Amino acid sequence: MGAKLLETLNLPNPLDRYDTLTNGLRSSPPAPMNIRIGNGYDVHRLVAGRPLILGGIPIEHHLGLDGHSDADVLTHAIMDALLGALSLGDIGHYFPPTDPKWKGADSIELLKQVYGLVQERGWRIGNLDSVIVAERPKLKPHIATMSQRLADVLNLDLDQVGIKATTNEQLDAMGEQKGICVHAVALLIKD
Repeated sequence: MGAKLLETLNLPNPLDRYDTLTNGLRSSPPAPMNIRIGNGYDVHRLVAGRPLILGGIPIEHHLGLDGHSDADVLTHAIMDALLGALSLGDIGHYFPPTDPKWKGADSIELLKQVYGLVQERGWRIGNLDSVIVAERPKLKPHIATMSQRLADVLNLDLDQVGIKATTNEQLDAMGEQKGICVHAVALLIKD
């Protein structure tokens, strides 16, 4: 198309982007990123004499998760995913297991602090997705309650919190009921 026709049609002239130094088209400057993703992972050993807490919900089971805090692996993995999306490291940096201040801490309270970091930096949570790997107990009856608890804490709609549970088909330490692990992903959005 001729330059006059492009001007008449109010279309950009592709030659305006031609870079004579590189003998090709100039690339447009990158648009600022308005989304970020982060992934998180946590694992804790199952032991006798400890409560089992997942997503801030106590779950009836003869074993619980061992850890410095309440060892809520679901909440820990979500915190790591949020911190990862912000490039702020992991929860061990903010809540070190060597600090007696965090002994027996409620992980939901820790999650609120991490959520504060998200908000302070001008981001909001688009959605969370997680997978809990555990042979026992069966978690399907608890997923809705865990999802609602996390949605309430993070000011999210229920459909923004994905929680799935699976087994490892009796393979590895999770499959042998020696522990529970969680993989989580968080999407952050800046408007």
